Amino acid sequence: MKLILLGSGNAATQLGIAFYEAGFKILQIYSPNPEHASLLAEKLESAPATSPAELNINQADAVISALKDSVAENVWRQLDFGNCPVFHTAGSMPMNTLQPFAKHYGVLYPLQTLTRNRKLDFKKVPLFLEAESAETMQLLHKMADTISNSVREITSEQRKELHLAAVFANNFSNHMFNLATQLLQKNNLEFELLLPLIDETAAKVHDLPPEQAQTGPAIRYDENIIGKHLQLLENQPEIAEIYRLISRSIHNSSRQTDKSQKG
Repeated sequence: MKLILLGSGNAATQLGIAFYEAGFKILQIYSPNPEHASLLAEKLESAPATSPAELNINQADAVISALKDSVAENVWRQLDFGNCPVFHTAGSMPMNTLQPFAKHYGVLYPLQTLTRNRKLDFKKVPLFLEAESAETMQLLHKMADTISNSVREITSEQRKELHLAAVFANNFSNHMFNLATQLLQKNNLEFELLLPLIDETAAKVHDLPPEQAQTGPAIRYDENIIGKHLQLLENQPEIAEIYRLISRSIHNSSRQTDKSQKG
């Protein structure tokens, strides 16, 4: 199959590599960042396009749009997709956002943290699909099943909630790692000291629901320990507020779990 790729960021790069390694032909790549488009095109033996007008969409079997939400519609309105299906990859953008611009359209959403230059086994990346017709879904499945062993159809509403959950599970947890790094560095300690703890935390939720895997002083709201921690954060009010909010949320969640189990 022949594809045109819109975008050159993290998602575009990882999807482009996955399709390229699966034997797809990436005809052209367009990105608002021409330098990144050229670098990715070289990696995928493709041709960079310096403007949407240079794209030969009539030669493609499908277009993958991995553009930022803020620029996607502006690029789409410059294109004539004709009968070529176009699939966006955004977590929070409804499928029907494409309706004014294309006859055949859908969503190919990879649920994974994607970094441009990090090697990734895409066969393990869950892909979530949506399409405007059964015929378009059949094509989308053909593409998705080639690059991933985990493919599922969901609605735009489900994908929106899934994306929100992913922000909590991934983006927010990674920010906690960053804050932990700052606290350690103040005392000349390395982040690597936490890696066994982080690994076990992630491994544990494969076997237990997160509510059962939760540990720490916030469950019982141990004011003695919590107070000492807040004293350590007295010169970092923003982090202290995060600590308070999360501790209270953990405690409240634990109490609700206890009530439901007893009830």
